[in-house]
Formats: sequence, structure tokens, C-alpha cells
Amino acid sequence: MLEVLEECPVLGWAASGGMALTGFADDVPVASPAAGFGLLGLVVRQLAEATRATGLEVRADPGEILAGRAALAGFSRRGRISAGGAARLLRAADGWCAVNLSRADDVAAVPAILGVLGRDAALGGGGAGTGGTDVVWEALAAAAVGTTAAALAAAAQLLGVPAAALPPRPASMSGPSGLAGRVSRIAARSPGARLAGAVVADLSSLWAGPLCARLLGLAGAQVIKVESADRPDGARAGDLRFFDWLHAGHRSVVVDFRSESGRAALAALIATADVVIEASRPRALAALGLAPGTCPHRDGQVWLSITGHGRAAGDLVAFGDDAAVAGGLVGWAGDEPVFCADAIADPLTGLCGALAVARSVAAGGGELIDLPMRAVAAAFAAAPEVGHGPHPVGAGGRTVRCARLGREQPVLPPARPVPDGAAVERGADTEAVLAWLTAC
Repeated sequence: MLEVLEECPVLGWAASGGMALTGFADDVPVASPAAGFGLLGLVVRQLAEATRATGLEVRADPGEILAGRAALAGFSRRGRISAGGAARLLRAADGWCAVNLSRADDVAAVPAILGVLGRDAALGGGGAGTGGTDVVWEALAAAAVGTTAAALAAAAQLLGVPAAALPPRPASMSGPSGLAGRVSRIAARSPGARLAGAVVADLSSLWAGPLCARLLGLAGAQVIKVESADRPDGARAGDLRFFDWLHAGHRSVVVDFRSESGRAALAALIATADVVIEASRPRALAALGLAPGTCPHRDGQVWLSITGHGRAAGDLVAFGDDAAVAGGLVGWAGDEPVFCADAIADPLTGLCGALAVARSVAAGGGELIDLPMRAVAAAFAAAPEVGHGPHPVGAGGRTVRCARLGREQPVLPPARPVPDGAAVERGADTEAVLAWLTAC
């Protein structure tokens, strides 16, 4: 008879590649976020159940979801510098604040942030135009220690720079309800709705939304990737192997949002879609007259809106690393916080978004799902602690042991995602998709 071994979230965390990405480079990896990994396993099982009910069963690999990008990019743990290098945890007068300078405009905004804080905006010879240089970070770090984490985050957000204060430890979190987002009705239900054969219009970019679309595609949905003619998905500038993994098998449409014909094509696609995924600031689609709740919705349509801090938060911006910090999802090396895995709020939100959509479709749809990355991160940060006793990390950080189960697990490096083939070229089949829409 096959013996079923009891699971330990800490050992699973070590096997996933996430633990190897968490902690200081010159110290052992950190096991402290492992309680959230146990919750991740539950979400993966629930996704398999939900997709089996309305389409093809999707058995997601937690390690592939969490650490696949890092494996392709060769990322490693860097403590208070994010695995990707764009974000940092800065010590403030009353705690910690994450600031993310992932775009050239973010770096250029640093003198203005310093000015808002009443600090000297001069950056010396390095200047803000040289990228995320040491002089820029040194100036922000110096300003941070003289102000509160909330004030630093507010000054950055005022200039459109992603930033968030780390909640006190232990924090008051939103709990597991954050996994489902805030749901409201936008259309009537459609009995018998299914993911298999459903049309998914993916207006999102980067990681969370496209991962959700990938998982829905694996469940049997037809995914159409929509990009702006003048603003392609920023992920195309990164590792194309990761982009291909997210988008393999999807159709591609490029739309000129500024033209009347482009807006009409986008409206036609949204009207036809069974599921819409978007990750825009609420005012962006509202300016096009295509915001959820204001444009017509077919019966059963499900709209997933992914934001950093929620639709009600307006123009607050976030990426995966700072959104995780906003929710309190960090590792702890003693009394010091470190970034958890690689932009972890992104893959967790993509996975939870797919589960929320699958469950909504199974119930007939007709819903708007407002899913903030911060709330998802907070839910995982609030996962119950592992009750297995101590989990000592071996010499050199190569193994971790569960005292209760008497088992040892190597701390594995991130594993590369299994390729599904190349993604379609940008806009390669635009005419075919628009003709297909006309025929629908």
C-alpha cells in the first residue's frame, strides 16, 4: 500500500525554489514565509477542483509559479534588494518602506520625491539620469531615516513611483478573504457557463494578469492577448522565454487606443469576451468609455480587475515586490525584513485570479472581481503558522529539517518552467481575430 506522507509547508518552501531566493546573499536562506506556502498548496488544489468542474483540470506547479522567472533570469537572494534588483527595503524612522525604481521615469522622479520630503534634491555627479545607481539609492536611504515609512511611501506615490510601508510585525491582515477579492455584480448569470471554449480577452501585461490568462488557457479557454499599439507589454523587454511561457498558444491583437477604429475594435472584443482580464488604473479604461460597470456586459461575463491596492485606491501604483511588502509578506532574518522570493505578489495574484474567475464562471458569472495584489499578499502573510516545531537550517543553508516529521529537505534552487512553445508574434493574427469577432 502506498504511504501518503504528511506535508510540511517549510519543506515544501525549501523544495520550491522560493526559500533559496529569500534572505541575505551571504547568509542562510530564510524559512519564515513558509506558512504562506502551505496556503499556496491549498489554492493550487482548489484551482484544480474549480477548473475540473468547468473545463480541463489545471494542476499548477507551485515552484514553477513562484520561481520560474527567477530561474530563467538567474536571480538569487539579495536581502533588502529585490531579486530583480529594482526594489529596495529602506529603513525609515519608524520601520521599513519598499521603493521600486523599475522604470526610467521612477529613477528620474527621485529628486522630486526628495523635494516633497523637504530634503536636498541634489544627487551629485551620478544624477537621476544614470539609472538605479548607488547615488540615487543612497539619497533615498538618507531621506528615509529622517521620516516615517508612510510619509516616504506617500511622497513616492505622489510622483507615481511604486512604494509601500511595511505593516508592523505582527500586522493586522485581511485574512484569507483577500484571496477572492471584492466581488460585485455587473450582469446577469449565465447558467451552464464553462471555461472550456470561453473567450478570454487579456488586456493586462507583465506577470499577474498574463499568468491568470495562461492558467485559464490551460483550462480550455481561448485567450486573446491585447496590447496597445504605442505601449507593448513591458515583459517583452525581459526574458522572452518567460514571455513565451506565459503566452504560448494565445492569439495576439494590437489596438491603437487613440483611434476611433481601434477603440471600436476593443469595444467589440470586450463585448464578445466571456472573461476580461485587465490591470489598468481605473481611470484609463474609463477614459475610453470601457470601464467595467459602464460599458455593456453580456450575461455571464466575468471581469477580473487586478490592481496594486484596489480599485478604490485610485491611482496608487504597485509592482510585485512593493505590493508584497504592503501586505506584510516578507521574510525575516532575525529582526530585519528581506524580500520574499521574486516579486511574489505577482504570481500569487495571478494564481488567485484564475481561481476566482473559475469559481465565478462555475456560478454563472456576471461579476466584477476587484483583486488587489496587496490584499492577496496580506492573505498569504496571515496564513496560520506551521505547527511542526523548529525547522533548523543546516550548515551553509543547503538543507532544512522538520523536527516533527523527522525529514530533511535540500534547499533547492529555482527550477525553470517547462516550455509550452513560443508565443505568437505581436499582432501576428490581428486580422483573423477581428474577422472572427465580426462573425460571432
